[in-house]
Amino acid sequence: MPRMARSDRVVYLHIGAPKTGTTYIQDRLTLNAARLHEHDVLLPAGPRNIGADLFHFRAALDLLGQDWGGRPGHAQGYWDALTRRVRRSRGTAIISHEILAPAPPDKVAKAMNDLAGSEVHIVYSVRDLARQLPAAWQESIKQGRRWTFNRFLDAVEDGSAWFFHAFHVPRVLSSWGRNLPPERVHVVTVPRSGNREPDLLWHRFCEAFNIRPEWAPLDSVRANRSLGIAETQLIRHLNRRMDRRVRHEAEYDQLIRDLLAEDHLHDHGSPRVLLPPDRFEWAEQQSQLWVDWIEGSGVHLIGDTSELRPLRPPDEAGWVDPDRMRPREVLDAALDALEVMTREAAIAKQAGDSRFAELVRDNARRFLIR
Repeated sequence: MPRMARSDRVVYLHIGAPKTGTTYIQDRLTLNAARLHEHDVLLPAGPRNIGADLFHFRAALDLLGQDWGGRPGHAQGYWDALTRRVRRSRGTAIISHEILAPAPPDKVAKAMNDLAGSEVHIVYSVRDLARQLPAAWQESIKQGRRWTFNRFLDAVEDGSAWFFHAFHVPRVLSSWGRNLPPERVHVVTVPRSGNREPDLLWHRFCEAFNIRPEWAPLDSVRANRSLGIAETQLIRHLNRRMDRRVRHEAEYDQLIRDLLAEDHLHDHGSPRVLLPPDRFEWAEQQSQLWVDWIEGSGVHLIGDTSELRPLRPPDEAGWVDPDRMRPREVLDAALDALEVMTREAAIAKQAGDSRFAELVRDNARRFLIR
């Protein structure tokens, strides 16, 4: 792969979008950070053994002036720390977090100003809405939201949902690419599921970052896994029972999002969350607008815009409404969750971690109180 002519420092700002393989890409970059550094590619890591993924997340929060459930001010100073590391580097630097996508114009301007003197590129990945919207609703539930799938889709269609601002290709790239040549804006399309080339998405990102795939040979096993309908509804009902402030404490997130949603419930086997048949027309119209914008903008496309067109399922009559899941199936998921929590409480107690065991017991009670 030929290297581009460049200034002393090139910065690739990977701004999202959410639910387009970002967790996998970020983890693979982190696992191979030392090898990439041998090729003058910097993935800035934080102080005090803070990993690159958490460092970039807090830096993005700091830039946006947000806390996302953490204690007030917990991310303060991280953006400046990250950009200082970048300014001291030579070669290539990669900054990556998907919450940057819907940044307002003043925050985009600050980011560009703080990276002045570098050749800045924007990397943005896009996925078809028929897959992206169900995944986004599940992610919002894992993050503590309580809304139904139908209410979430209404919020997306009327433009009030955060995820829609992060997914809106013309709006995001017009903002981030405002003062950049279009060839410095790289749009990566996410391959359709079932693609026979397992590393295709990674290879596309390598092209976007202008790195060679062999520089990062260690593969990631991390993925932001999808839940079935029953498991998503279980987490949603648990969110409804819990105070939102308590739900966002780190220990509770470890139990609900990491232990349950990520580690155990994803293989429960209930029906998948799919876009309702009556929402496809809107998704198709949006996708066409985005395809037209990409093809007319002159940005660097990596992949194929045909991958952004939603595919209707062959049997729309077999669609299962996530908001009308049978209580028995949710109960089965709840019993699985209770089993996991009981086991974890016993392990924590044996290890002397009374605080974790107490948290597990508190959450287990919530499954039983009706």
